[in-house]
Amino acid sequence: MFCFQCQETAKNTGCTVKGVCGKPGETAELQDLLIYVLKGLALHAEKAKEAGTLDRKYGRFTVAALFTTITNANFDNDRLIALIREALKLRDELKARYGAEMPGVQHDSALWFSDDPAEFGAKATSIGVLSTENEDVRSLRELLIYGLKGIAAYAEHAAVLGFEDDAVYDFVMEALASTTRDLATDEMVAMVMRAGECAVKVMALLDKANTSTYGNPEISKVPIGVRGNPAILISGHDLKDLEELLKQTEGTGVDVYTHGEMLPAHTYPAFKRYAHFAGNYGNAWWKQAEEFESFNGPILMTTNCIIPVRDSYKERIFTTGMVGYPGVRHIPERAQGGAKDFSEIIALAKKCAPPTQIETGELVTGFGHNQVLALADKVVDAVKSGAIKRFVVMAGCDGRHKTRSYFTDVAAELPKDTVILTAGCAKYRYNKLALGDIGGIPRVLDAGQCNDCYSLAVIALKLKEVFGLSDINELPISFDIAWYEQKAVAVLLALLFLGVKGIRLGPTLPGFLSPNVAKVLVENFNIKPITDVKTDVEAMLRGA
Repeated sequence: MFCFQCQETAKNTGCTVKGVCGKPGETAELQDLLIYVLKGLALHAEKAKEAGTLDRKYGRFTVAALFTTITNANFDNDRLIALIREALKLRDELKARYGAEMPGVQHDSALWFSDDPAEFGAKATSIGVLSTENEDVRSLRELLIYGLKGIAAYAEHAAVLGFEDDAVYDFVMEALASTTRDLATDEMVAMVMRAGECAVKVMALLDKANTSTYGNPEISKVPIGVRGNPAILISGHDLKDLEELLKQTEGTGVDVYTHGEMLPAHTYPAFKRYAHFAGNYGNAWWKQAEEFESFNGPILMTTNCIIPVRDSYKERIFTTGMVGYPGVRHIPERAQGGAKDFSEIIALAKKCAPPTQIETGELVTGFGHNQVLALADKVVDAVKSGAIKRFVVMAGCDGRHKTRSYFTDVAAELPKDTVILTAGCAKYRYNKLALGDIGGIPRVLDAGQCNDCYSLAVIALKLKEVFGLSDINELPISFDIAWYEQKAVAVLLALLFLGVKGIRLGPTLPGFLSPNVAKVLVENFNIKPITDVKTDVEAMLRGA
């Protein structure tokens, strides 16, 4: 295997035996094959588009399949093989209709599913990351593909709520097809920037889907202690799954707690009416093994962020959507117009002990763009008076890397006249610190999930307008971003498309960036690696 798509990739160069995430080599090779087949599907879709309209089912399938290859999403080889076969089926539909001969895997997909792992691995090397020999071309292609994976995740979340944009699907297909061609460097860079544009578009679409369906997030205090009732823990990102779980558990005596990136669900008005929506349990995704053990009740994983499952809770964890793990029960998709059936989880919860308390108190969240813009006058006055001297965007992902303590230390080191804007699970590095407020404005403004980085962009653009500035980089804002997986890559590309410069990125720069590609990003956008806390804080306060 060879995989270097996440921040924790071995030695920041690539996992070659087993993924640091726990992904076995054969699973990595199947994901490579799925990407390869999707490229073939994209080439045929491109041909079909030229001949007329293209049914959106091809785009919808492609984003869902891409989603399964995100880090910590799907470890189930059988599910991956089923997706590969479906991709081949869809490809052949287009091929039969339009008669186009395109490069791609042979029609007999059994050729690729050999019982001999060595034979399968030998074939996989011809279609994986390292099949592109030129490291700069490889770097730009993978940067684009990882951005597409993030875009796909957000597109899938929006589609679940009934919000789709054919322009997003069309771009994903076009961009995938572009990675099969020998393009000039400037053409590849342009395609990467277009991915940033598409990332902005799809995050806006998901924001519209969430707020139209569940209302605009409100500033909310979320309990982090526990009650005495049996309970279900829901993790991941999918709000539709949460909605259906809350409806089905109402009146059953079973409470529902959020975990990880589901914390912001407590801020949506539609969910506040459920008295059994008890609070948030635990921290970011990487601590789930210990926290899932102590929770005692069943756990529902709705999207990526699952890690190798321990035997101690394997009989209590369920997956749904695009998540999969060998030996873990999977809740099937909802029938059109229907809901998923969570009765098995609810029945199990009633037999389990209540959660073990691991902390007490509450978290304040709900600072999406609508809520912050409602406080715009107060924020602007604080900036004009000098009460707020700088905003620091510390959004993105958390992870196991020990150097991530840097983000906790930065938050503690920043002076009391600075405000932290955050979204994503990176917030768990500092959202429980007692950082206080500035004239009633909390010093940590949590906009929500990783996709809610869109809110941070909207807030920054509104401040630019209010202060009459011509460039977003003239604002008193610094960007100190933590990244882990491919949704963070999409967010980064979105920020670059919006013209943000001087972003600090850590704990490491991506291992998939070749020296030359990294140089282009540094020269054009002044992207820089994090260094030490004192040096970086001093530089950010100077606007450097």
